[in-house]
Amino acid sequence: MKNQENTDFETRSLDSACINESQLTHHWYHNIKYLLVGILFGIVFVKSEVVSWFRIQEMFRLQSFHMYGIIGSAILVGMFSIWLIKRFDIKTIYGEKIEFHSKSFNKGQIFGGLIFGFGWAITGACPGPLFAQIGTGATVIIVTLLSAIAGTWFYGLLRDKFPH
Repeated sequence: MKNQENTDFETRSLDSACINESQLTHHWYHNIKYLLVGILFGIVFVKSEVVSWFRIQEMFRLQSFHMYGIIGSAILVGMFSIWLIKRFDIKTIYGEKIEFHSKSFNKGQIFGGLIFGFGWAITGACPGPLFAQIGTGATVIIVTLLSAIAGTWFYGLLRDKFPH
């Protein structure tokens, strides 16, 4: 595989998880709705025990269905939601079209998934509930948060050298 530098935004955007192409601008206080949804999401994580280190270890030791049920439910809801958006051409609340770009599978996803899974198993935390865990008083998770930020920064720095 030859090493080529890819700086074209359009090409790189097709290989990212989410691209915000909205041209709308809002006042800062419009973001409060995201803060409120985040707080609600954190409460749901705590109440469903998704932030529990014990539950995460149980999952990786194949001792309980609890986390698999939650993850499976989230996957089904996501699949159904995407089907609805595509089927009925649902727009954003501001009337903008929602676009889905095809993604190609590559070996980097396997390596990334393994690294992600190992980190999740070792720390007992995945990126979703990190803030909820910190909010419940598990301040040691700040080390995991900083490690996740450092790993993301490191990946961004060396992205073009990794197999994609």
